[in-house]
Amino acid sequence: MRTDFDPRNLPRRDFYRLLNSLVVPRPIAWVSSRSATGVDNLAPHSFFTVASVSPAIVQFTSVGVKDTLRNILATADFVVNFTPESLFEEVNATGTDFEPQESEFDRAGLTREPSLTVGSMRVAQSPAAIECRLHSTLELGDCTLVFGEVTHIAVASDVLDDGGHPLVEKLRPLSRLGLDEWGTIGEVKEIQRIRASDWPREFRPREQ
Repeated sequence: MRTDFDPRNLPRRDFYRLLNSLVVPRPIAWVSSRSATGVDNLAPHSFFTVASVSPAIVQFTSVGVKDTLRNILATADFVVNFTPESLFEEVNATGTDFEPQESEFDRAGLTREPSLTVGSMRVAQSPAAIECRLHSTLELGDCTLVFGEVTHIAVASDVLDDGGHPLVEKLRPLSRLGLDEWGTIGEVKEIQRIRASDWPREFRPREQ
């Protein structure tokens, strides 16, 4: 038995919460940007992913028109800062709707760090930062998809293995779930993708 939901018959906010509770976990783009007047903004956006490998492009969605979107359209760059479990309260605090002239860096007690290739500042306490120049935007209904071409990535050396690969157990990423729920790393499972040439005659999932 299933319960059916029709977006045409539900209030927008109710269906939005339902969708957010099912598309989980969602990685967080902790986007730092700078306004045309030089105010450093910082805000979490949980509709975030890689859009292209070559060229390297990441994307996040602005639900409505907020300071982040205004700043990026004005200055054409931004930084996606990694959101580790250790900065849980700070990430949440930067989602507050402060006035445009106030900086979330200052309100949340975070340290600015100059970027290498863009004007927007990085979060010094974050273990990784993806610097981006604005590639394009796409308006879909009441949302705007923001595409940023990656110009530089900076990662704390102590979260890398000897081969330069980021270790998820050291990054400890946060993710967004439904309502006011957040996710942490939990159990990490590994499994190799099966090649077509190695596909068994009868597929049997291994016992959990």
